Amino acid sequence: MDTEEGNVLSGILMAAGGTDLDSQQCISRGAEIKKLGWRIGLCADHADAALARLAQLQLEQWESPAGRAYRTTLALQAASLRRGRDALREAAAATLRHARNVALDPQSGY
Repeated sequence: MDTEEGNVLSGILMAAGGTDLDSQQCISRGAEIKKLGWRIGLCADHADAALARLAQLQLEQWESPAGRAYRTTLALQAASLRRGRDALREAAAATLRHARNVALDPQSGY
């Protein structure tokens, strides 16, 4: 944990009314959930990179029926990957929101 994050977490502890064990556990769980949210976001970034590579492959000009079928298959895979990427972005945002709630509300039930 870096110094800035430690200061923020200390401030949250003080705002929560002290440094009791429950508050410390909430802060720790909140930090772990935050890391998970970042990792989910990183997975979405990897999906973006894969989409860029698929787009490059689709630009190749193969005029044969097999080439057209290949590009069609790539387009279907890209559409599926975009849906997965979008779901990952939504999951990352929800996870990061949950991390903030856990860190701020010791009664949230984790």
